[in-house]
Amino acid sequence: MQFKHPELLYALFLLVIPILIHLFQLRRFQKVEFTNVKFLKSVKLQTRKSSQLKKWLTLLSRLLLLACTIIAFAQPFIPNTEDFNDTQETVIYIDNSFSMQAKGSNGTLLNEAIQDIINTLPDDEVISLFTNDNTYKNTTVKALKNDLIQLTHSPSQLNYDAAFLKGKQLFSKDKAATKNLILVSDFQQNGNPLNFEIDSAFQLKLVQPKSNLVSNISIDSLYISNTTAETIDINVLLSNQSQPINNVSVSLFNDDVLLAKSAININDKEETTFTVPNNTAINGKLVIDDANLQYDNTFYFNINSKPKIKVLAINDNADNSFLKRIYTDDEFDFKSFKLSALNFNLIPDQNLIILNEINAISDALKTAINAFIKDGGSTLIIPSKKIDLNSYNQLFNSLNISNYNAVNTNKKRIISINYNHPLLTNAFYSKVTNFQYPKVDMSYRFSSNANNVLSYDDGSPFLVGNTNSYAFSSALNSDNSNFKNSQLIIPVLYNMGLQSLKLSKLYYTISQPNSIAINTAIGQDDILTLASNEASIIPLQKTYSKSVVIETNDFPNKAGIFNVKNKDVSLQNISFNYKRDESNLNYYDLDQLENTVVDSSLASTINTIKSNTTINALWKWFVIFALVFLIIEMLLLKYLK
Repeated sequence: MQFKHPELLYALFLLVIPILIHLFQLRRFQKVEFTNVKFLKSVKLQTRKSSQLKKWLTLLSRLLLLACTIIAFAQPFIPNTEDFNDTQETVIYIDNSFSMQAKGSNGTLLNEAIQDIINTLPDDEVISLFTNDNTYKNTTVKALKNDLIQLTHSPSQLNYDAAFLKGKQLFSKDKAATKNLILVSDFQQNGNPLNFEIDSAFQLKLVQPKSNLVSNISIDSLYISNTTAETIDINVLLSNQSQPINNVSVSLFNDDVLLAKSAININDKEETTFTVPNNTAINGKLVIDDANLQYDNTFYFNINSKPKIKVLAINDNADNSFLKRIYTDDEFDFKSFKLSALNFNLIPDQNLIILNEINAISDALKTAINAFIKDGGSTLIIPSKKIDLNSYNQLFNSLNISNYNAVNTNKKRIISINYNHPLLTNAFYSKVTNFQYPKVDMSYRFSSNANNVLSYDDGSPFLVGNTNSYAFSSALNSDNSNFKNSQLIIPVLYNMGLQSLKLSKLYYTISQPNSIAINTAIGQDDILTLASNEASIIPLQKTYSKSVVIETNDFPNKAGIFNVKNKDVSLQNISFNYKRDESNLNYYDLDQLENTVVDSSLASTINTIKSNTTINALWKWFVIFALVFLIIEMLLLKYLK
């Protein structure tokens, strides 16, 4: 037993006073002689022993009364743990990702955690708290209350290792303090084993609230499956995390106007198709009826009017008919000129320039190509069978492409495809391994194998390229190669044309790096903004003479359709959607973790921590004892004869 005010125990020495008073009051019985025997009969008899017993019992009750009163003022207590008197530090991580929208016993899992903090911790309790997108260090619950009430779900989530490390960093360097790190999450499985490093500097407590969620349907993505002159077919991909469900309603809106509606039966994965008019701008929104996770019930997309991509082929005497067949009028504005008849003023207005089997590259053409590349254009170089190596390599140096360093007259086959190259991303549904290999009779050897797109059977590159500059190692005319008849030429050259003007896609994903080309020319001091009904942001952007490239990642952080504006002029719309990772309903089994305290309630965890830092106060008991001894003394004086 310990005392909050042990200095008051010195008052126990005052117990000597009633003892001394009692001793002074002890007297011997005196004989009193009476002359009247009748008067003697009315005197009550009292023995010496009974008188002394009453006085000693009265003294004892008074001493115990005073002692209990003094001890009560000293506030005795019994600590629950040995470290009850240490400084306490608590750091709490609240996972506010979309999976915490799942319903628990009292609202969503996120709201349950917030209410547990507000209702369980005292207002003046100093804690540190962080979420996936905010950090509050060394603050009180009272100061946090408004922020907690307004806390919304975040499109990004810290992985559990990062949350663990960040929580460690929020503790002070006080080694004497008792530290508790609480991680509150549903602990969705993300593919990696869940493991936390044991650290003796603090106690790790995991809170995994239990949800009532047993199923969830989500819209995962969409793509255009077919395009005609009149219509576009949009395929919508959906997934289901539970038993098969019938008659799931899927609605397609253009702004707030309902265009179409369908009902599907979904097992695990399912697709549905909507047909919309072609050549019509659509601010699309897909909506499903699902009462579980809400964030994945809506999917935004845009179909904007698409400008034609400008492609310019510069030839000597080479055949360019294969280029005309690829760069058709419905998507491209294709022009072809002989070098001798070329108007150099056309070059800055193009998106892709193809040097098609030119024997030598003049200084004027090199200067124009370099300026074109710096302004965001793209270039493809197809050598002839007889080239001026020096002029080609000078251009390659400025374009950061490997030089030609030798001529190879041996026949080669093109057998390798670099599917990871940005040019071929999503160009093939699956990896092609049994296609008919194109061949080349004569080729030039590059000085490096870096940035190869297609390769020969000896490993040397057939096509190399970086962000916006590409070069073949051989001529593509029919006398030297049959590559023009290969199934590879269409996806390769077609993607070069598409990527030369980075047109906005159907949709973009929040929390992923996005590069969006806006086909517009703006003033030197002008900037583009992304505006919606709720917010307006200024993204990172690079300005070129005929386009502006917008780069986004974590912002915007809310799904929806945004209007790209130059001041008050609307240029086009682009859509952003949340990642669908949070739709997964598989969770870690925390009971398998060793040396970790696991609970399903944050309130219970907080109460456990508080109980380790509290005491069992005894002063009330001593007040009761004092009253009891007071009553005993009164009874002794009144009834003990």
